[in-house]
Amino acid sequence: MKAKGKCQTTNLQFHISQTQNAQVDLTGGYYDAGDNVKFGFPMAFTTTMLAWSILEFGGKNQMSGQLSEARAALKWASDYLLKAATQTHGKLYVGVGDPNSDHSCWERPEDMDTPRPVFSVSSTNPGSDVAGETAAALAASALVLQSQNRTYTRQLLVAAKDVMDFAMQYRGKYSDSVWTACPSYCSYSGYMDELLWGAAWLHKATKNATYLNFINSLGANDITDIFSWDNKFAGARVLLARKTLVDKDNSFDPFRFQAEDFLCRILPNSPSKTTQYTPGGLIFKLSSANLQYVTSITFLLNTYAKYMASSGHTFSCQNVLIKSSTIRAFAKKQIDYILGQNPLGISYMVGFGTSYPKMVHHRGSSLPSIASHPTHIGCNDGFQYFFSGNPNPNLLTGAVVGGPDQNDAFSDSRTDYNHLEPATYINAPLVGSLAYLAGRYGSG
Repeated sequence: MKAKGKCQTTNLQFHISQTQNAQVDLTGGYYDAGDNVKFGFPMAFTTTMLAWSILEFGGKNQMSGQLSEARAALKWASDYLLKAATQTHGKLYVGVGDPNSDHSCWERPEDMDTPRPVFSVSSTNPGSDVAGETAAALAASALVLQSQNRTYTRQLLVAAKDVMDFAMQYRGKYSDSVWTACPSYCSYSGYMDELLWGAAWLHKATKNATYLNFINSLGANDITDIFSWDNKFAGARVLLARKTLVDKDNSFDPFRFQAEDFLCRILPNSPSKTTQYTPGGLIFKLSSANLQYVTSITFLLNTYAKYMASSGHTFSCQNVLIKSSTIRAFAKKQIDYILGQNPLGISYMVGFGTSYPKMVHHRGSSLPSIASHPTHIGCNDGFQYFFSGNPNPNLLTGAVVGGPDQNDAFSDSRTDYNHLEPATYINAPLVGSLAYLAGRYGSG
């Protein structure tokens, strides 16, 4: 249940009439958070970040017995995105479900009876951002899964190239073409970051110089101190900087400089820091689901530190020397905070530790299971459980919620979606950081 915007009725009717009879197979994939809607933009980012987590930190001493599960979770997402990209020539499907009607109900997925229109971008209704992110997700997934099924990964790469070509040729924000994008997932940063991000992943997956030439022609030089489902500049620069730090290709140095400028805007001991922190030391970016920024940025910190360590590289934030150990120690503090080493002693991962959120803003977790309540629970009938002061009956093990406010304060209240709603894009980058820490410190 997110903040709701207003749509013109005629616009809503037009889009539903254009999409509800599409007759396409869009089964699978993931709901974004605590609702029952498939938003393609954050789902693709989740997929890319889970793939990157496996690529960087999927070693046997890191993911241990969880690697097969991580690959399976990734393939569940890539299967869906592959269908979304190939079902209809000239279209990329980017959403399933009417967010307004869904957010007006509190229903189990099994009981859904709200409209399930599908939404797409095309040459006449472009979406370079969602297409660039989808291309990145397909390419990154291909890199992870190529050892498992080469025929399947070839399909992923063909689709990734096609979607990226579409993103490059037909420019525009998807939130200008798809009414369901806002207010939940408006493309606030535009699409240049996704063009950079998508091309970076295609270059990594294919080694095709066309993508590097495109990257160099973009002029995507925005300064940033954030990384999220909406803004990919920092992630693309860290990925590209690997070519310098690990592969010793100095032609990629401009991306290294940009990546290090980003890090200098994050690290607390940097004179050029532009990042706010809570009194307890947590990165604080925005009031809604702040932990999404913490997990995404921390992943970049751990990944860049890995690249630095491989070559013994250091850099400076003005007069402050930054080593890989500096970054890793800071990143660990962010993860430790999430898992309970914070002023309230609360773990923000459900089911981890002795104190964690019990009233998570999530339909399936908060409503009775089918096993315990087999009869249908209607749209409005579910709100008795939403407003209940009782803990959720179903434990959403491993989910990370939005987290505390800028003062480290937190109240376990299901109605507070800004702080109690979990999301796939909070967890996906956390997988990589936890795998790194498990490999270094053990899983105990």
